[in-house]
Amino acid sequence: MIPNLQLMLWLAQPVLQCGVAAAMFWRKLHRTFPVFFAYTVFQALAFCVLFPLYSWGDYTIYFATYWSCQAVSLILGFKIIHEIFLDVFRPYHALKDLGSVLFKWAALVMLLVAGVVASGNGIPHQGPVVQAIVAVQRCVRVIQCGLILFLLVFARYLGVSRRQHSFGIALGFGAFAAVELAVVALHASGQIGQLDVNMADTVAYDLSIVAWLGYVLMPSAARDASATLLMSQRWNESLSDIQHPVPSDSLIPMFEGMVDRALSRGNGEPAEVAAKAAAAGAGNGGGRAATPIRPLLSTHDFSAHS
Repeated sequence: MIPNLQLMLWLAQPVLQCGVAAAMFWRKLHRTFPVFFAYTVFQALAFCVLFPLYSWGDYTIYFATYWSCQAVSLILGFKIIHEIFLDVFRPYHALKDLGSVLFKWAALVMLLVAGVVASGNGIPHQGPVVQAIVAVQRCVRVIQCGLILFLLVFARYLGVSRRQHSFGIALGFGAFAAVELAVVALHASGQIGQLDVNMADTVAYDLSIVAWLGYVLMPSAARDASATLLMSQRWNESLSDIQHPVPSDSLIPMFEGMVDRALSRGNGEPAEVAAKAAAAGAGNGGGRAATPIRPLLSTHDFSAHS
């Protein structure tokens, strides 16, 4: 009965995914989340190819097609994380630019991990390519879990409501990633079998699609504009100051004028003389040549050079 139930749950996935895609197109959400929309459509199309191969085709062709679809799904899944991140940090441009650079480095690290795993000795019945895809898959699942934990902890500081579409998409991916990582760990320790792993993954993914469908059907809540966002605004402004620092040499004449004014008042000079001394100090900068400070490298320049 378990294989038949798993088959029914697998058949329900494309139906639910078509519902998610239709709801997104109806509510114009495919413009806000184009990568997630492409991921949903791709999953439905992949089922139309994989299911006939699984039922009536050659297993070798099914094996190669399945892992090819898994590789494409991983790429789209990682891009969805970036898409959610950009939507969450949309009001904070400096933090959004920094996050884009971090995501590029994370993608490079995962490619290096995949290359190292593929070049090593893979499991004989899987091969190095499958091992590389599985390794990258674990990395993406960990990032998805970290994303939902990040939103749960910092939602009120960023003004993100739990009724927002981006939060619902991250919740679905994070819950499925947590279940998959847990059952893989249990299977590696020998506590559960492969049939239990497949069943748990299928149920978790179906529930994630149901959560996505519920979120895209309901209207998204507006961002919170309370005083708790002042901390996030300070972070964004501080990062902007680091990226585009104000030249500090313009402050030197002002401070020297203040010192001259204080000294002239201490010596009992009239106010007019002190004002002239302050004006003279502000005009020539106290006879000192101001040394320009080189601006720090911006995030855009860093991403361009990288």
